[in-house]
Amino acid sequence: MYARWQADPEGFWAEAAKAIDWIEAPKAILDDSRKPLYSWFPGGKVNTAWNCLDRHVEGGRADQDALIYDSPVTGTKTRYTYRELRDKVAELAGWLRDRGVVAGDRVIVYMPMVPEALFAMLACARLGAIHSVVFGGFAAKELATRINDAKPKAIISASCGVEPGRTVAYKPLLDEAIELASFKPEFTLIWQRPMLAASLVEGRDFDWGKVVPGTAPADCVPVASTDPLYVLYTSGTTGIPKGVVRDNAGHMVALAWSMKNIYGAAPGEVFWAASDVGWVVGHSYITYGPLLIGATTILYEGKPVGTPDAGAFWRVIEEYNVRTQFCAPTAFRAIKKEDPEGKLLADYDISCLRTLFLAGERADPDTIQWAEDKVKVPVIDHWWQTESGWPMAANMVGVELLPVKYGSPTCAVPGYDIRVLDNDNNEVKRGDIGSIVVKLPLAPGALPTLWQNDDGFIRSYLQDFPGYYKTGDAGYIDEDGYIYVMSRTDDIINVAGHRLSTGGMEEVLSYHPDVAECAVIGAADQLKGQVPVGFVVLKAGVNRPDEEIEKELVRLVRDKIGPVAAFKTVTVVKRLPKTRSGKILRGTMRKIADSEQWSMPATIDDPIILDEIAESLRNIGYAKSEKGAA
Repeated sequence: MYARWQADPEGFWAEAAKAIDWIEAPKAILDDSRKPLYSWFPGGKVNTAWNCLDRHVEGGRADQDALIYDSPVTGTKTRYTYRELRDKVAELAGWLRDRGVVAGDRVIVYMPMVPEALFAMLACARLGAIHSVVFGGFAAKELATRINDAKPKAIISASCGVEPGRTVAYKPLLDEAIELASFKPEFTLIWQRPMLAASLVEGRDFDWGKVVPGTAPADCVPVASTDPLYVLYTSGTTGIPKGVVRDNAGHMVALAWSMKNIYGAAPGEVFWAASDVGWVVGHSYITYGPLLIGATTILYEGKPVGTPDAGAFWRVIEEYNVRTQFCAPTAFRAIKKEDPEGKLLADYDISCLRTLFLAGERADPDTIQWAEDKVKVPVIDHWWQTESGWPMAANMVGVELLPVKYGSPTCAVPGYDIRVLDNDNNEVKRGDIGSIVVKLPLAPGALPTLWQNDDGFIRSYLQDFPGYYKTGDAGYIDEDGYIYVMSRTDDIINVAGHRLSTGGMEEVLSYHPDVAECAVIGAADQLKGQVPVGFVVLKAGVNRPDEEIEKELVRLVRDKIGPVAAFKTVTVVKRLPKTRSGKILRGTMRKIADSEQWSMPATIDDPIILDEIAESLRNIGYAKSEKGAA
């Protein structure tokens, strides 16, 4: 299959494009007239909501479950058939239409894991409006940067999110974000949850439950195949936000193809991506992928442990006859930590499960082997990014299951010509580590650009390796073509599947009045993959206890970036290790923290400082084995 794609990529994707309904067929398969910017399926007209909902209602799946909502944190379970989901989406789209939302308008969706989040995304798609989902509970400052960049006509939100043991009020965060933002939305629509009502601003805020029901439904609006479906902001948003654009047609073609060939999923089956709609997985494989092929998708408002215990996933799999599950390795590390013997599994029958997929961060062999031993089905690590929108490397269950090599997401999938290059743009030898890149053009479904920022797209992804897309990951390819993704090549760390910028955390730490300079590194963590560890140098003359300042700094990062950063460790040091030009040696600090072999940088200003950093790290539980400099 890969060779067939290589031989005739346009023919390959033209065949795949038959899986979706076209209002007008594309005039070409690939437009390469604006290199290095490419467009797939130019000249066509489509509607994503039609392909996810209406065509299944008309094609015999009207009474099949489309969406199953399971919320152990609220004790709620609801099912929606394809007809019911179509009607809910069309009604909401009708209300938005009546408020003046038209094709091309942006709508920010700031929601918890509730069905209304999917209604909102699909209602935007129905109208041709461009949605931008922001993870529910994100700090007001981060939300404000996205408002300024997307310039939304409307924001759809909820009164609160529900976490185990606590309720998180969203409306005060939303109000603060709108106040901070220089751009103001015309109106907001608020879903009032029973556990906490939000106060509404008259004239600007509308109560969903009072205004939407009974609205005349909206029809699907035809849009150009290359028009944006959504914008999703990814790491690097502390300065100019990076809004990843996803087009309509290429996205549908790629996702429908991936559901069958990568995941081995079929129409009518239950597919469960245990993610959040705020992340790309929630877009691709909760909202769009399963619905495009007529499968049933699960929206789970809970955790792998604690809601109520480490058997939560097993219950969902058994209760809904889940055939394919997809989650982050972190989830299984958490289950393993709580129930290392897998004793709770004995209470459930999960024989319905055919495959377990892991992605979002590097899946360590120990976690994969533990999961294989417990679930007794293939456990598939696969690799992709917000930017790609769907897997770039995977063991393609729907085509042929290749032998598993632990630590590798297997091989490149059709659509992605993956290479490993050195800094001079030359391919390295098999087995040698370098920068992982993808030869242009990227596959359908991958980002065509950044939101209103072609120059930023080229600068961030295409400039360093001309003719290639820079993934920002480092690794190697072995003799069998298996890809090994080892680490990020920049300062983005991966905390439980969430890519976060250490630079963003440093920016927050530097706000503190007592801090002169700081550095944040990503240290290896058994449960979360990586956790941020902060180092601060205090200003001269500060006489307060270090512990008091450290607590304030942790709280500051939590307030400004949110709990998702998992920022819990910061230590006061006398000075930071730097090169003579003033660059902080974060990479060396990380190696010391992780007890890896490290080399003394030739450009270091004062080597003694690294000994001081190592001592500080040992005091907070890192650098446990003193391997020292190589």
